[in-house]
Parts: sequence; C-alpha cells; structure tokens
Amino acid sequence: MIAPLLAQTTPPNVIWVPVQKPTFDLVGVVLSSFGIAGICVGVALVLGIALGIVFIQRARRHSDPLEGRTTLRLAESPQH
Repeated sequence: MIAPLLAQTTPPNVIWVPVQKPTFDLVGVVLSSFGIAGICVGVALVLGIALGIVFIQRARRHSDPLEGRTTLRLAESPQH
C-alpha cells in the first residue's frame, strides 16, 4: 500500500550551488600551532615561577629543611 504511493511521488529536485574549491592553508596551520605552543610555554613558565616561589618560601620557613628527614649528610666536617 505504501509502495504505490512512493512510486507516484515526483523525485526531489536537486539544486547545485557553486562553491569555491577548498584549499589547504599550510601557513595558517603552522602559525596557529606556534600560537598554541606559545600559550603552553607561557602557562608552564607562570606555573614554574609560582611553584618555585612557593617551594622557596616553604624552605625558608623551616630553620633546617633537612630536619626530621633521613638523609645522607656528605662532606660534613667533625665538630671540634
């Protein structure tokens, strides 16, 4: 019952729209990747500086940063 109705309908019209041929922009890809790499370098630099400041301040708060840790103390001269 549905098949005769489908056969009687007119086929859809196809409209072709002219478009420009796509081109690959290698310069744009390279420049955008340099931009993304620059952003990554900037974020890493800021995080590194911030963590360095935090670690330096934490070490300065303690009188002896090696206190309470088991370490090898090399090149210590004997106390006289």
